[in-house]
Amino acid sequence: MYHKYIFVEKLNKILNYTFHFNKDIGISVKAVLVLIIVLILASVLLNLFKRLVVKRLEKEDKNKFDTVFSFSRWLIYIIIFLTTLNSSGVNVTAIFAASAALLIGVGLALQTFFQDIISGIFIIVDQSVHVGDIIELDGKVGRVEEIKLRTTRAVTIDNKVLVIPNHKYLSNSLYNWTQNGTTTRESVSVGVAYGSDVQLVKSLLLKAANEHPKVFQHPAPLVIFENFGDSALEFKLIFTLNDSFQALIPQSEIRFKIDELFREYDITIPFPQRDMRIIKE
Repeated sequence: MYHKYIFVEKLNKILNYTFHFNKDIGISVKAVLVLIIVLILASVLLNLFKRLVVKRLEKEDKNKFDTVFSFSRWLIYIIIFLTTLNSSGVNVTAIFAASAALLIGVGLALQTFFQDIISGIFIIVDQSVHVGDIIELDGKVGRVEEIKLRTTRAVTIDNKVLVIPNHKYLSNSLYNWTQNGTTTRESVSVGVAYGSDVQLVKSLLLKAANEHPKVFQHPAPLVIFENFGDSALEFKLIFTLNDSFQALIPQSEIRFKIDELFREYDITIPFPQRDMRIIKE
């Protein structure tokens, strides 16, 4: 019995041994052990929760959940870490006070990083962008290949990889070309000389669009007489495509066809004209 008492007393002495970093900050062996046990239990429970949720999700939703869960898990670990230390008698306030300058510096350095993460969570939760969508941001167009917590990876029409920090979605206007479907309305603008037969111009523009194999017949192509310009009568040919990501190629081919038809029917595409007056003194 006496030996048992001595063992318990030594064990308590070891567990209560405190590592002092300064007069305000100290942590005991018992607090460290409790912290380790709590973090292990939290890790096990979080993994069980993840397995239960993932089983009921579709493949695309699983990837989104994994991204959000990875960030949430670290946030939970930090909360558990601080709460456990505080419950074990560690002066957490003193730790924060001692590292205030360091935390401010780290916070400023990681400001954009956390903006990207929060923006990534918003994108995943509100589903404004999906893998496969064609997006336009800052004048750059790409097909989304991967959405991560901090960045979005897209591939441009010339097969260049576009890595977009997620905070740009909050600070810039985002155009999702395919959110309402894969079909989009595209256009080609052209100007003709004053005095041209506008009805003939209209029929030639419609002919150029209707003869292209990738242009939809329903809805039918449409010609808009936009304006009486300084040097030309301005028209816009509007048509529907199924793959807006490759729109540059059909637009170019339609322009070639318009130029061919205009030459055949003597329709002139004018160049800007300026009147110059020379005044002699």
